[in-house]
Amino acid sequence: MTSLGARVEAGWTRFAVRSPRAEAMWLCLFDGEEETRHPMEREGDNWTLSLPADLSGAGYGYRAEGRWEPAEGHWFDASKLLVDPYAVELDRRFIQSPRLAAFGNDTADIIPRSIVAAPIKVAPIKPRRFARGGLVYELNVRAFTMLHPDVPEALRGTVAALAHPAVLDHLTRLHVSAVELMPIVAWIDERHLPPLGLVNSWGYNPVAMMALDPGLCPGGVEELRRTVAALHDAGMGVLLDMVFNHSGESDVQGGVLSLRGLDNAMYAHAPNGQLINDTGCGNTLDFANPAVRELTLHAMRHFVVQCGIDGFRFDLAPIMARGPGFASDAPIFAEIAADAVLADRVLIAEPWDIGPGGYQLGQFPANWLEWNDRFRDDGRHFWKGEGNIGTLATRLAGSTDIFGSQSPPEGCRSVNFLAAHDGFTLADTVSYEQRHNQANGEDNRDGHGENFSWNNGIEGPSDDPAVAAARHRDLEALLGTLFASTGTIMLTAGDEFGRTQRGNNNAYCQDSEIGWIDWATRDTALEEHTCALSAARAARLPLFERFPEPVTWQNREGEPMTVADWEHPGAHWLSCSANADEFGFAIDRAARQVLIRPS
Repeated sequence: MTSLGARVEAGWTRFAVRSPRAEAMWLCLFDGEEETRHPMEREGDNWTLSLPADLSGAGYGYRAEGRWEPAEGHWFDASKLLVDPYAVELDRRFIQSPRLAAFGNDTADIIPRSIVAAPIKVAPIKPRRFARGGLVYELNVRAFTMLHPDVPEALRGTVAALAHPAVLDHLTRLHVSAVELMPIVAWIDERHLPPLGLVNSWGYNPVAMMALDPGLCPGGVEELRRTVAALHDAGMGVLLDMVFNHSGESDVQGGVLSLRGLDNAMYAHAPNGQLINDTGCGNTLDFANPAVRELTLHAMRHFVVQCGIDGFRFDLAPIMARGPGFASDAPIFAEIAADAVLADRVLIAEPWDIGPGGYQLGQFPANWLEWNDRFRDDGRHFWKGEGNIGTLATRLAGSTDIFGSQSPPEGCRSVNFLAAHDGFTLADTVSYEQRHNQANGEDNRDGHGENFSWNNGIEGPSDDPAVAAARHRDLEALLGTLFASTGTIMLTAGDEFGRTQRGNNNAYCQDSEIGWIDWATRDTALEEHTCALSAARAARLPLFERFPEPVTWQNREGEPMTVADWEHPGAHWLSCSANADEFGFAIDRAARQVLIRPS
């Protein structure tokens, strides 16, 4: 396959773009706002052009000519400047505009230019930095650093801020095994947000799958590379949250930005020609198409080779195995496993989408990890007073009912969490019974309606010392449950010290104090408690890679658990021990307490 994208070799710059059904293609080079168009030549499904110059740093895009018949899947409009799907850097952020979807309306003034990357000397790929059983720390780059008092203002909101000594110190005290960065590739706001005066602040609406967002990473690939190196030097791996399930071109009312104007067949279509919407975003990338899989693999390889990334978390991961139905032996799994660059990387699935048969928890390959929402829901149920001790024990023991009793050599595949970017924060889980998303402009209709949360008697903020104490105990119990569990664990940034989003459980559009982490008001006592839990776990990490066998389960009286004990609806006490108490924990719901042995 012809190498796609732009590359500089021996004083020449070669451009190649895939567009099987285009009738003509132009490379558009920019000098400021001045555009020069160069006709390209067809090579099979691709269009290519080589120019006798080193164009490193130059801005470029494409224009494709062909049929404009959207109902039949043809979206060619030469008035649209198109972003190279294989671009690795852009000169500006995407902006939403009705012009992006209007036929014949030129968009060169509002579409980012792809940047020709200069050749660099790539260091040898190092083994991944990660161990199953460790702590994954999920963070939004901008929200995490915007209010950090020790990070210089010029750095706040950028990838470079994560390399600041104050940030590294916090992550080190938490014994973070790997930092998981929410999307940092270039995305566009959903169409309904600009009229509301809002923006997408999470990034789960990408257009260019490997081009770093210029707002988050203004220094481009080099900025990410340096930050990854700093985190590695501090003993932590770096994972990227990637969105390969859809693109920001959205439904048929969406814009012509990149793939749609080059190769609309990259999107999955029903037999009647309608776009398949297994993502809830209007369009779905078609992983039965080899070109989609090649773009995905190329993006992953780019971040490993160029930036040293240790692994990936895949948003709505069943999409990657659809063709159109989910298949546990889908081609992408074998292709990743056979890739010399990717085979040893950390691979984490969000194992659900909204399509038919979309809930696939436990169905990914044995070398993949999976987000375990059953751990979240059952853990919350238990501490709310609704769940039983047997179900909680199953979750703490690695969810063998989901992943099987025989762990792969690497250990348990479950990623246990009690809160994530999507949904209530951990502190809001014990402070709000209902969502409060009015600031999102959708009359509080968006976000999950059922959160298995409780408010300890008062909805939202409270000055009552008894309420505050009860919430603090609940948070300690929830955190203790997480850190006692078998499998890899995940903590979302700020939950270690009681961050709040004021009851907003869908803060994707809150680039504001609702979504930003408030470092000034953090609960330092809870933070120290979390650091102590994490230190104890990190010191004995192999004990949490897989559940030890045999173990002793005991009731409050110290007697072995009976069937009646397990099934008793009011049971609130459980003790587990193994290896002469080298491993163990005790759960006491009445006292809101989790004890982990050894502490």
